[in-house]
Amino acid sequence: MAAANALLGVALREATQRKLQRFSELRGKPVAAGKFWDIVAITAADEKQELAYKQQLSEKLKKKELPLGVQYHVFVDPAGAKIGGYSQRLPNASALGKIFTALPFGNPIYQMLELKLAMYIDFPSHMKPGILVTCADDIELYSVGECEFIRFDKPGFTALAHPSSLTVGTTHGVFVLEPFNYLEYKDLEYRCCHRFLHKPSIEQMHHFNAVCRPGNFSHQDMAGGDTTPLKLESEYVYTDSLFYMDHKTAKKLLAFYEKIGTLNCEIDAYGDFLQALGPGATVEYTRNTSNVTKEEAELTDIRQRIFHLLKGTSLNVVVLNKSKFYHIGTTEEYLFHFTSDSSLKSELGLQSIAFSIFSTTPKCSGNTSCIIQSLLDSGCSVATGSVVEYSRLGPNVSVGENCIVSGCSVITEAVLPADSFVCSLSLKMNGYLKYSTMAFGVQDNLKRNVKTLSDIKLLQFFGVCFLSCLNIWNLKVTEELFSGNKTCLSLWNARIFPACSSLSDSVTTSLKMLNAVQNKSAFSLNKYKLLSIEEMLIYKDVEDMITYREQIFLEITLNRKQFDLEAS
Repeated sequence: MAAANALLGVALREATQRKLQRFSELRGKPVAAGKFWDIVAITAADEKQELAYKQQLSEKLKKKELPLGVQYHVFVDPAGAKIGGYSQRLPNASALGKIFTALPFGNPIYQMLELKLAMYIDFPSHMKPGILVTCADDIELYSVGECEFIRFDKPGFTALAHPSSLTVGTTHGVFVLEPFNYLEYKDLEYRCCHRFLHKPSIEQMHHFNAVCRPGNFSHQDMAGGDTTPLKLESEYVYTDSLFYMDHKTAKKLLAFYEKIGTLNCEIDAYGDFLQALGPGATVEYTRNTSNVTKEEAELTDIRQRIFHLLKGTSLNVVVLNKSKFYHIGTTEEYLFHFTSDSSLKSELGLQSIAFSIFSTTPKCSGNTSCIIQSLLDSGCSVATGSVVEYSRLGPNVSVGENCIVSGCSVITEAVLPADSFVCSLSLKMNGYLKYSTMAFGVQDNLKRNVKTLSDIKLLQFFGVCFLSCLNIWNLKVTEELFSGNKTCLSLWNARIFPACSSLSDSVTTSLKMLNAVQNKSAFSLNKYKLLSIEEMLIYKDVEDMITYREQIFLEITLNRKQFDLEAS
């Protein structure tokens, strides 16, 4: 089994490198019609996020990091229910967006946008007019035969399917495939889907015959991406990633949207579109609200109307038996895939030090640190399992294990406790440039909320009762402690982070409040203007953050040129 998984890893690495090379050849050059996407559309949660996305796209086009002659559009969510998120589970992506998450490889550094475009490089020339829908925080790697291509040419919907363990299936969409007679295992199979299950229980997977059993193929090289490789004797399911809808279906959905006007409930493109498809689809799912963030009164009615609109539409499935699906949308997933000895590092060619100045040699054990576009003094130390991106760290800075450090400048002596998350943002407040640094534990749940002030003791900050933290910081428990909607009180909208006049002061001050909690020693925040993460995103100065990253980029470039001159 180990040999089979090693062979799969090699196949995925070779296929991935070919796609990256093809994309590299298109960067900064006009693309021929039909050879690349006509339009690349990115959804934004609000106008601030829309501005951030547009500015970053503009920078990428100016620096010739993207193919030219393509329409790159950003569409902001209309008023009402949101489809774009704020990356609350990976807050270093909150300000500038998950699709602009930096990856530890490339020169200049690849971000998720470039990786997505590279991984789908073969799709446009084998696709009939339509729309491809994908998420900004997952990575699909696949290998097919040398002369084979994934085709999106059938009416209705077409989705990719990846072999996964039943446990992975509980957090994804699962396909119930129509029976299929075949004699041999194939890397690429075109199948019809009987019905689609959205985040089903293991019992439901068995009940609806979604579970495949060993022995279906003459041999199996399957691996589960985010999980340990599937064993030969294991049961498995096929889970979803991206999907395509043809032009006719897209027009049908658009006409429906224009007819109903403003949406006042949360409609999920996966759960609410795909569950309506296939001959086995039933209307029952429209009343299940267990996976809904916010339940609105008209949700069931709109879901049922979508079900009847799409009922009878086919769901074609492209089964990729040599593929892996990786999710990096949470702090834990992000740290694991970037620093551990994970399959993704090997298959995608991720580096421990990517476009950075840091003379310390990374550890050779299973875990290393990961440094992305940063300037680190040789005297500083970064423990294993930690990621540092877009930052400057001085000689007396010590970063503990399993930390995320983003957009920071730390010049003075400082200790970042293990498992800490530290991310700085530039702000524009009343016309003045300010800085604020969010700091908490990587395992803190920023989305968890309570309804009343008396219940905030149920929230945890860095593994400590939030009420105890407020006492340490000498802050009173009042409604003014929270921004926004006073009926949802969380770490996301708690006003606890100081606004400072310099980036380095901002980081130092937030580290003091973090260390005070860890050491149970008082550190008063009374004298500071305090902001919540929610407010930081309202005040964020995108231009200044991009400028800061560009300064680091230029310094690294100049340093490398100087080094090359000296070496020659």
